[in-house]
Amino acid sequence: MGGFLGRFDPVTTAVLLALVMLAAWSAGFWSGRHTRHEGGGRLAGKFEDAIIAILGLLLAFTFSMALAKYDHRRETLTADSNAIGDFYTCASLLNDPVRTKLQGVIRGYTRLRVDLARQGRSGEDVAAALAAFPKLHGEMTSLVGEAIAGGTPIAVPLTNTLNNLTSAHAARLVAVRDRLPESVVLLIFFAGAISTMLVGREQGSSEKPLLAGTMSFLLLVTLVVFVILDLNDPVKGLITVNQEPMRRVLESMGK
Repeated sequence: MGGFLGRFDPVTTAVLLALVMLAAWSAGFWSGRHTRHEGGGRLAGKFEDAIIAILGLLLAFTFSMALAKYDHRRETLTADSNAIGDFYTCASLLNDPVRTKLQGVIRGYTRLRVDLARQGRSGEDVAAALAAFPKLHGEMTSLVGEAIAGGTPIAVPLTNTLNNLTSAHAARLVAVRDRLPESVVLLIFFAGAISTMLVGREQGSSEKPLLAGTMSFLLLVTLVVFVILDLNDPVKGLITVNQEPMRRVLESMGK
């Protein structure tokens, strides 16, 4: 998710949505107080039910989209770790000095991957790490070329595993950058504001408004939206993909 809302973390965006819905409810409530009349509750109730149903469907579909993107990031992480492990295995079959050099580059490459996934890294650190990957790919390619020129008998599997490693990197980068469109989040804001405004208008025209139920509704919608945005954001979110496959590959390489 880019644009204006993409600058904020999921907690800030969810709190902003809660404030918008609370303001919309307040406006609807005072409007209902000033325009209270006989016979209008039934039609307003129908509009309220319809808008809330639309909001529920929108949240359900958006949650499904965000969860699918989270699962895709997890799958690309597994594929990336497997590609690195396969390439390291092929590199272990080479003769020195190419074997030691290539293993060192792969080990540093994997360590950089693990470090990049840690929480609290600044945008500059992430950009620097991403810029280092093409350089490491270049070093790997040069060492593979050196091994092939030296007549290694595993030239084909060595080349294939290198191609798989670079392809897995590209796929994982695309998966990390794949976010919900900002228009979808704005639509949730709009639907939430309209639904709570109608609820407030209905309660404003009622003799005994159910304020506790309204606050529970606002809280529930806010929490659902927070989880959606948290699943959608792999950098600022609290729900992150487990890096155990990558750490396990790094541990298997030794020191």
